[in-house]
Amino acid sequence: MAASGRTAGPEVIWARPERTGRGPRPAFTRDEIAEAAVRIADESGLAAVSMRRVATTVGCATMSLYNYVPAKGDLVDLMVDHVSGEYELPAAPSGDWRAEMFQLARQTRDMMRRHPWLPGAVLTHHFLGPNALRYLEFCLAALEGSGLDDGLRVELVSMVNGTVITMASSEQAAAERAKESGHTAEQLQAAQAGYLAGVVGGGRYPLTARAFAKGAPPTDPDAVFERVIGRVLDAYAGHETGGGPGLR
Repeated sequence: MAASGRTAGPEVIWARPERTGRGPRPAFTRDEIAEAAVRIADESGLAAVSMRRVATTVGCATMSLYNYVPAKGDLVDLMVDHVSGEYELPAAPSGDWRAEMFQLARQTRDMMRRHPWLPGAVLTHHFLGPNALRYLEFCLAALEGSGLDDGLRVELVSMVNGTVITMASSEQAAAERAKESGHTAEQLQAAQAGYLAGVVGGGRYPLTARAFAKGAPPTDPDAVFERVIGRVLDAYAGHETGGGPGLR
């Protein structure tokens, strides 16, 4: 045991008691602390979340907060899992695994739109807390009739989530760039389209010019999302147990 009261090795926050040390009954729960941190991140971004600010929000001294959450990284883990509790999961899978996974992907995207800090946080804080485990368990149950073995089921869940995170990050980056520029996203898009039309029309990029000959690629984010997630699911559909994924 280290002098600080922590063990010498790393610990997952959910493996620790709700509050360390002796004393009266805890005044706050981890859920309440995580909820306060999420509100701060939603309003001001993840960088604005500090132990001091969270302590002020819940109404305790900063050092007291460390009795509940040992480090900032633990706090972000709690935030990610707290938000994972927003999934609306049916009592039991419907039997249509593709439809189930599509619906969950849409929920993940909506969640990331509600919490713009979430994609970045998930990339660096991916411990499976209680809510995330509840989500994964449902995904694996939904995939029972897919014909995929256990390893490929986990891989499929990761592929869908990774794709959603990438697309949500790109969407948010575009929105942030538009905000910083003082122009609308449509204005920036039009400027980029005009630039590309001039450049590819010069003959130096014939394949790009051919690709754009019938107009720019569709920019409706909803249509693109539906198509891309559909293709990810199609890549895993119809395989024998133990088989490798591939496009049908």
